[in-house]
Amino acid sequence: MGRPRAYFAAAIPLALPLLLASISPESALTPKLTRVTPELRYADLGPPSPIQLPEHSVIFTVEDGDTIDDVLQTAGLTVRESHYLGLGLANSIDLRRLQPGNLVRCHYDRSGSIDTIELRVNGWGQIDAVRNGDRFDVTPRPATQREIETTISAMIETSLYDALRNAGEAPQLVQQLVDVFQWDVDFFALQRGDYFSVVVKKKYAGADPLGYGPILAATFTHDGNTYEAFRHESADGRGGYYSRSGTPLRKQFLRAPLKFTRITSRFSGRRFHPILHYFRAHHGVDYGAPVGTPVMTTADGVVLEAGRKGGEGKYIRIRHSSRIDTYYLHLSRFAKNIKRGAKVLQGDVIGYVGQTGLATGPHLDYRVKENGGWLDPLKLKSITPDPLRTDALRQFRHNVANLLPRLQNAGAQTVSINRRRALF
Repeated sequence: MGRPRAYFAAAIPLALPLLLASISPESALTPKLTRVTPELRYADLGPPSPIQLPEHSVIFTVEDGDTIDDVLQTAGLTVRESHYLGLGLANSIDLRRLQPGNLVRCHYDRSGSIDTIELRVNGWGQIDAVRNGDRFDVTPRPATQREIETTISAMIETSLYDALRNAGEAPQLVQQLVDVFQWDVDFFALQRGDYFSVVVKKKYAGADPLGYGPILAATFTHDGNTYEAFRHESADGRGGYYSRSGTPLRKQFLRAPLKFTRITSRFSGRRFHPILHYFRAHHGVDYGAPVGTPVMTTADGVVLEAGRKGGEGKYIRIRHSSRIDTYYLHLSRFAKNIKRGAKVLQGDVIGYVGQTGLATGPHLDYRVKENGGWLDPLKLKSITPDPLRTDALRQFRHNVANLLPRLQNAGAQTVSINRRRALF
């Protein structure tokens, strides 16, 4: 962090009598005059006398790359003072939490010495420090954390991401929505006019937003079809999403092995190969994505192969039943513990997008084989787990009755936060 510097400027008036005098005909014939430059001695230009300042406060902003010592010493503490104050602050909070934009308010007494310091940590609260000799007494004041249930609704004009950002929400909610409806909604084919509503709890520390809890209920209208989702937690604390009737949304297979990417080539019986330069069948779906993008298994299963082979590059083959295998081609590397015989669960990361084998660019080639024949992954019919029953179903219906009005009357909502008087 750069240190503030004071700069002083001295204006030295120059006497220019020749310019002020009248010019006579004789002066026009006078040879070139020699200008006399006064000698400046900067050692004689001392700083102005300091002006006595009243008690005042100065706010310092934490910048990228700053440490707490940088900020405190810039404010005026000695190296010793900032060291011991940093130790006191570290007892209350992990100082690595300090982020650009956090504020440090220093109060100066009439002598110009710092007597109190207030550290504002976004998403956590505040720490007060009061001078006690050459040390400071530190008092942590963590903000009260709370959750506020709210409904968010938006229509898609350009993308799901933009729709949520324009509604004032964080990108985190994009992935939650994809996770809820990934079995039913084709997020690679969203259209202008698609619409969604979400009931979710927003988390706050004081007035600072911390993020979201799990989605409690949601509707998503895509291509003229409306899908509903309601959260239910089992006795062991695991949560899942169900339709209004109690049928689980989770299917045996995910629609795609990557989250929120794009399809660059579809299943085809005759496709011109960009490297081999002749037509041949394309048995999978290509998903374009940057190298290193996580690849998930689309269903529970056991790894049969994880290695490298010819044009397929690094690939993984997973068996999901006696009839169905899935393939993941052109990977850059495998996830930890992915080897022959490893058991995987739907959604587990098994590898990462690459460009190995016959590939013109980074992508994943995802394939599905049933009884020895290739299937179009985008048309794969999936098996739905058992629905809720008995006590679980009764509790679920009670929750649905409470949440449905929130979804049906969804509209723009404003979350009201009671703010105390700011110190900054």
